[in-house]
Order: sequence, then structure tokens, then C-alpha cells
Amino acid sequence: MITAPAITLTGGARIDETQLFAPLSLELGAERWTCLLGGSGVGKSTILRLIAGLETGAVFDGEITANDGAPLTPRVGYMAQDDLLLPWASVKKNVSLGARLRGERPDAEKLDELLHRTGLISHVDKRPSELSGGQRQRVALARTLMEDKPVVLLDEPFSALDARTRADMQDLAFDLLKGRTVLLVTHDPAEAARLGHAIHVMSPQGLTEVAPPAAPAPRDVDDEETLKTQGALLRLLREKAA
Repeated sequence: MITAPAITLTGGARIDETQLFAPLSLELGAERWTCLLGGSGVGKSTILRLIAGLETGAVFDGEITANDGAPLTPRVGYMAQDDLLLPWASVKKNVSLGARLRGERPDAEKLDELLHRTGLISHVDKRPSELSGGQRQRVALARTLMEDKPVVLLDEPFSALDARTRADMQDLAFDLLKGRTVLLVTHDPAEAARLGHAIHVMSPQGLTEVAPPAAPAPRDVDDEETLKTQGALLRLLREKAA
């Protein structure tokens, strides 16, 4: 795997003449998890798509740079809010899609491990229509984790999962994405408090940084400082929405 870079996004965005978000500066630490929260419509997913080099429908006035100066797009793995599974393909083929599109043979050992660890091994031959929403989201997560990308962008990857599975998948993603530069967009203050090395709350006016708990991530769900950070994030989100 190529060394994961630090990334800086500076600038603002608008749709037609309407400001989406004011000029801001977001720094993603190399090999660290940065969590981005905020109300709906403030531009969180737009920031993910800008870093991924995808169409956003917005005009971005700014720049996105990696500290090593190399192009970012080929080094980015991206998981969107929608699972974007191929309806005619099995779970196994959806998870290994990236390799097959590149004309490569999927890493069978890695694929088998991911299917086991995401609890999908008994569903490998099913089509997406035969899966629950949470199962589909696990397939999309496994597909993202199959890609050996140094930069990983996650847009609410655990939102459709029940509480226990969500915690399990958080732990799995954190383990398998060691050494990557990760940007996680989430609406869940508990998730950000548990996983973030850096935490930002986004509003149309810009970013507010919130200090993460001192304990190493992923943190225990009942860790006292983690619970305090969760509460602080919720209060800030409510203030920004007022």
C-alpha cells in the first residue's frame, strides 16, 4: 500500500448563487480518522465528493492538496450513502467488484476474511434484493475495505445497522483501515466521539473543531470522557441548527 498522505481542503462552495458552505479549511491528518458532523444540507457529502474527484453539482472555489504533492484521485476509496450494489450480482461479486473491473483476480483470502468478519459468509450467493438494509450496507462496507487505498472516504457507513452490529463494524473498519487517512461523515455524535482522532462540526458558516477524548480510538462506548465528548457534540449540533 502507498503511504497515506495528509490532505488539506480550503475554500467554499455554492450552488448557482446560493452559498453551500463558507470558505473553510479542513485538514485530514495522515493515517488518522477525521470525523465530520453537521446538519443535513451543509455540504458534508459535497466535501467527500470533492476529495474523491466526483461531480458534486456545486461550484467549488478553492483547492485540495496532498502533502506529498501526488494526485489524490487514484488513491481514494469512497463509500457513498447509497450502497450502489449491482442488483444482478451476488454478494461475493459485489464485494470483489473493484478487482473485477480492473481485470484482476480478487484476493481470495482477503475476500473470504472480509465476508466472515462482516457476517456475510452465509449470504455470499444472494442478490441485493434478498438482503436487509443493514446487510446491504455491510456489503458496501466490505467492498470499500477490499480496496487497498491509502485514503478512504466514508459517508455514513454504519447508519443502517443496529447498535450492536454498528459497534462491531466500527471496530472492524478501524482495524482494517490502520495506516489509512480516513474521513468519516456521520450524524452520530457517539460514533464521532468513539472513532475520531480529530472531530469537526460543520455549518454553513464553516467548521468548529471539538477536541476528541484522550483515550486511543476506538474508545469504549461507556468511557466517561467519550460520553462527555458525545454530549458536547450534541449540544453544539443543536446550537448550530438553532
